[in-house]
Amino acid sequence: MNYIDLKDKSEADLVGMLKEKKLELFTLNAKQKTMQLTNTTELRVAKKDIARIQTALTAARSK
Repeated sequence: MNYIDLKDKSEADLVGMLKEKKLELFTLNAKQKTMQLTNTTELRVAKKDIARIQTALTAARSK
């Protein structure tokens, strides 16, 4: 996911995507704690996606 893809989305879409990514991060953390997560880079990717969505959301709100 790139920021370019996010900057044209509406605020409601971004909030929905943010909720989905936070839920995904929660499940990934739970899988890691129970030793079920084999690819730990998914955590880093999810965190970066959340940061990108939050940046786009802040930019959308400031317009």
